Amino acid sequence: MKNFFGSIFINRDKLREAGIEYPIKVEYYKITNEIPSRPKLIYGIQVIKTEYKEKIRVEQMKIENITNSEKEIDKILYQLKENEVTPIGLEDVLIELEEKINIIC
Repeated sequence: MKNFFGSIFINRDKLREAGIEYPIKVEYYKITNEIPSRPKLIYGIQVIKTEYKEKIRVEQMKIENITNSEKEIDKILYQLKENEVTPIGLEDVLIELEEKINIIC
């Protein structure tokens, strides 16, 4: 199951510094999976970036089975949102956080 966690528009000044003159929206979702052989739910993350250029362009990344702690997945989602992490950076950020969370996959 996919639940909306939050969204942001990337800071306009940061975009201009990078030479980007169009808005970019990033949405964060909590993925919940139930595995019959496990007593707890297992959580993952989906990040969707939408660029509003001449044509709308969507990029996304979904990583399932990150942790069985809803508290930890919420902390991760909060950090992703606060740091404006896009789909392309999701895996790298999770690798950096790996030692701090209860990874089960």
